Amino acid sequence: MNAALFDYGAGNLHSLGKGLEGAGIAVTVTSDWKVALGLDALVLPGVGAFGAASRALAPARDRVRDALAGGLPCLGICLGMQLLFDGSEESTGAGVGLLEGHVRRVRAKTVPQMGWNDVDVSCDPLFEGVTPLVAYYANSYVCEPVDTTTIIAWSEYEGIRFPAAVRAGHSWGVQFHPEKSSNAGRRVLANWVRLAGGGR
Repeated sequence: MNAALFDYGAGNLHSLGKGLEGAGIAVTVTSDWKVALGLDALVLPGVGAFGAASRALAPARDRVRDALAGGLPCLGICLGMQLLFDGSEESTGAGVGLLEGHVRRVRAKTVPQMGWNDVDVSCDPLFEGVTPLVAYYANSYVCEPVDTTTIIAWSEYEGIRFPAAVRAGHSWGVQFHPEKSSNAGRRVLANWVRLAGGGR
């Protein structure tokens, strides 16, 4: 099984790639949507800004949405989770639109949220073996799904409760960074690889 790790051209994807490979999946880093959508699964990483990522997405937005709606396994991390939605306060440009809703700036005194935070998880198999979960965050924006039944985990920051993870079919989004979240994060990645149909 080979997963596409999409490169928005914004930063280092090494740790995430290594985390996925450690879970037993081959990884192809690419900025070519034709290549990405032709592989077995898609990972939208958490590096970059919404506007730049939206521009990278624009030529293939409909194809990406159709592929995910059609069952292509996907994991969106931080910014990657936000791209699954319609748009963001961060900048102009559209997301994939797989999930109806918008991304807004965290209404807190200290932004961005940087560091470890508790994650209140559901029984979704993405979180098998990681209860309780404490994960690493680096975010200034959070997602607001119209359909709250898509939310599969929550976190709280400065008294503000926000979705920590969402799911739509075979697509998962996590606001935290599993590749920076020690053993629990590695287990989340391994669970996703297994759910996507590969790995150990």
